[in-house]
Amino acid sequence: MTERAEAIAVRDLRKRFGALEVLRGISLTAHEGDVIAIIGGSGSGKSTFLRCINMLETPSSGSVAIRGEAIALKGDGHGGLAPSNRRQVQRLRARLGMVFQSFNLWQHMTIIQNVIEAPVHVLGVPRAEAMERGEALLRRVGLFEKRDVYPSFLSGGQQQRAAIARALAVQPHAMLFDEPTSALDPELVGEVLGVIGDLAKEKRTMILVTHEMKFARNVASHIVFLAQGVIEEQGPPEQIFGDPRSERLRKFISSVH
Repeated sequence: MTERAEAIAVRDLRKRFGALEVLRGISLTAHEGDVIAIIGGSGSGKSTFLRCINMLETPSSGSVAIRGEAIALKGDGHGGLAPSNRRQVQRLRARLGMVFQSFNLWQHMTIIQNVIEAPVHVLGVPRAEAMERGEALLRRVGLFEKRDVYPSFLSGGQQQRAAIARALAVQPHAMLFDEPTSALDPELVGEVLGVIGDLAKEKRTMILVTHEMKFARNVASHIVFLAQGVIEEQGPPEQIFGDPRSERLRKFISSVH
């Protein structure tokens, strides 16, 4: 069996906000086709970790590499780091599909305009090609009929599915999901998880911060449990949920069931 290439490699990542150290030395590798679910209580550093991968937050120390290319960082003069090559960050970020808690769709654009914006204006894809691909993606997430509608006229679940289509439109190397269902009414959660589950079946590389434990257990290939800014435990879903080793993980799982 051939070794799968590294899609995302994080080494000894630390992040401080003033005196508060939110991430305290995290190392994690996602190979091509991995679906990694990150679980943990609020304040454990899950969203900060995800945002550091695509430099929405700059790490205080450590390294991040996308497909073997390390993001160039330099000292920021305040004891932390800053990207030393903005163009590199923009190029790598353009190929990381990010889906946020709160959709982050552009409200002044229709759904199809949202989906084709980055392919046309960031990646230079011809408009007709971007439209064709964008409409196919909206069909796939069940929103083709809504392509000319503005986000404010859609339900939360529809907006999040549109956000997933927008993230897929850049043909990303990996998808990053930051608690994609946390802002949704309970009856809308299933439609979004269904779309993400379909992507997992395609062996897309994904890192998913989620509080949906049943979904994580069924869909992820690897589970990472964060606690107080460190990886307390990690492993395949059957081990993490069926035979947790750390007392903290056992307590967390019993509290969310």
